[in-house]
Amino acid sequence: MEQFDDIYNNEEELFDNEAGLSNNEEELFEHWKVEVDAKQDPVRIDKYLADKMAYQSRNRIQQAADAGFIQVNGKPVKSNYKVRPGDQVALMMDRPRHETTIKPEEIAINVVYEDDQLMVVNKEAGMVVHPGAGNFHGTLIQAVAWHLKDMPEFDANDPEVGLVHRIDKDTSGLLVVAKTPEAKTSLGKQFFNKTTHRRYNALVWGNIVEDEGRIEGNIGRDPKNRLRMKVFDPDSGIGKSAVTHYRVLERFGYTTLVECVLETGRTHQIRAHMKHIGHPLFMDETYGGAEILRGQRSSSYKAFIQNCFKLCPRQALHAKTLGFVHPTTQQQMDFDSEWPDDFRKLIEKWRGFIAGTTQDTFQTK
Repeated sequence: MEQFDDIYNNEEELFDNEAGLSNNEEELFEHWKVEVDAKQDPVRIDKYLADKMAYQSRNRIQQAADAGFIQVNGKPVKSNYKVRPGDQVALMMDRPRHETTIKPEEIAINVVYEDDQLMVVNKEAGMVVHPGAGNFHGTLIQAVAWHLKDMPEFDANDPEVGLVHRIDKDTSGLLVVAKTPEAKTSLGKQFFNKTTHRRYNALVWGNIVEDEGRIEGNIGRDPKNRLRMKVFDPDSGIGKSAVTHYRVLERFGYTTLVECVLETGRTHQIRAHMKHIGHPLFMDETYGGAEILRGQRSSSYKAFIQNCFKLCPRQALHAKTLGFVHPTTQQQMDFDSEWPDDFRKLIEKWRGFIAGTTQDTFQTK
């Protein structure tokens, strides 16, 4: 039985069916099913599904229920139905489920290390790591499947091998891929036990006064924008605990180059935490960093920032280092990566701006 966490990437596709919502007399196909937890309190099914599904509004869920596409224990229910422990909740659609089998695709990837157990890849920005809604081709795992096509024991569809962790589509940097079940088990335990070494470089808005700091705050879905994460009080019981450490590498006054180290690995952790302390990532549209947040009112400064946005048209975040213990040799392995061209040019442009300006760029935080 499929769990909600496994279908987040496919939710937009499941509900993107405006024509089908008008006719529930045709043959329906089950797209997923889940059993309500034994400890679940009675709650309206539209609220239950909205809480479980990251990318769907309650209104769209209500529309699906009205069309007869949401079933409980094999029967259609309305959006005011209250789920009960043990209920079998299913989403039915008027078309078969999209083929999600991972098929090899000949895509160039930057492999920085490889042996018979694992490979380390430097992912470019703009590449999704795994197929999902709107991104069924051109993903990292499909490229890996092609790269390993002559290794018959590697099956990209087998959850016991493959990606050990993920980074966002528009984040560049290092990832490790397990070729064998033993390697994935070993590496997975290291990530779970927080013994891996991962350092990120990010350009954030504003002048961070402290040389280093620690951000602690639970991370969960933002109820007002379910594509975004929000930081909640550690004692709130909302979201999952998260801790980020940061260290200032270089100050430009209006922006700051920082190194971030993760204690935990939550979705959008660095992006959400930096936004929470008032320093969203440069050009991070989801978290408000794609507008001028600090600096001057002059037209020349505005033009400078727009040029920066064009140089690096994505959140300025790079997974620079990755370290772990090799699954079989038990040797510590540490990898470092160069900044990609867009990130490097962005930092160089800020260095040039600071060197050439007569303004005091450190007046505002």
